[in-house]
Amino acid sequence: MFKNEANQIRAGWLIFLAFVSMFIAQQVFAIPGGVLLAIVDFPFQDGNYTMGIQAAFDRHPWIFVLTQGGATVGGMLATVLFWRFVNKGTLKELGFRGSWKDFVFGLLLGAISIAVIFFILLASGNVEMLNSFAQPEFSVYSLSFLVLFIFVGFSEEIFFRGYVMSTMESRGNPKWLIYAVSAIVFSLAHGMNPNVSILGLVNIALVGILFAYMFDATKSLWLPIGYHITWNYFQGNVFGFAVSGTTPHGIYNVSIEDGNAWLTGEAFGLEGGILATLLIILGFIATRAYVKIKAE
Repeated sequence: MFKNEANQIRAGWLIFLAFVSMFIAQQVFAIPGGVLLAIVDFPFQDGNYTMGIQAAFDRHPWIFVLTQGGATVGGMLATVLFWRFVNKGTLKELGFRGSWKDFVFGLLLGAISIAVIFFILLASGNVEMLNSFAQPEFSVYSLSFLVLFIFVGFSEEIFFRGYVMSTMESRGNPKWLIYAVSAIVFSLAHGMNPNVSILGLVNIALVGILFAYMFDATKSLWLPIGYHITWNYFQGNVFGFAVSGTTPHGIYNVSIEDGNAWLTGEAFGLEGGILATLLIILGFIATRAYVKIKAE
């Protein structure tokens, strides 16, 4: 039950234990930010105070970064240590190899994908811009969430692609199953996000398969990490859409009230719309072309 024919701990148990370790580390590393928020934002006698943890974090973006960023750092540390001392693997074997060009291409592809979705929605009248391109509204969120999404890109790719896929591969699992498990676990991990939708979870699973393909095709985490960072950042902090249901803070503000929900994704963000499905599929084509050109 716990071991395979080669007397190795089965991949499923390793992934489960690594996930639990990552989750515990995330909670522990988030404590300093939570304590600081409680101290700074304690509701004294202000009758206008808005209760709620998300509202409190919105008032203090750097504390949000400290809390969520701390959690992602804890998750990364737990995953790397589990890989090193339980799986007995190296960082190179986890996926930290390959060219910096993979990272740059990933950054560009993620940014372009979100930009294409935005301009299609804008041209079709499904979103309305509340401030012009000539008047971007930069704020503390513009920098703080860049830091946060860098942490998120690294943390999620290290676990869901690096750890999950490498562990399953080391146990001789077929490629289709490795892709499927990585994507499904990735999607389920977003299942408790605010304003979650069925199509949103399907698209997260689909982009999980894309990330798996990027990792497999380049034998490196750099491409999916880059794509993951700019996909999130351009969605939430450039064009002002929710990111997997979380509050947007874009340099451009948009209204989706009159838009088609199947296209805009409503409160879940662009990941809840079919345009995201299309651009994720095109991401496979772009990645295949990139890998082919790189090999020439």
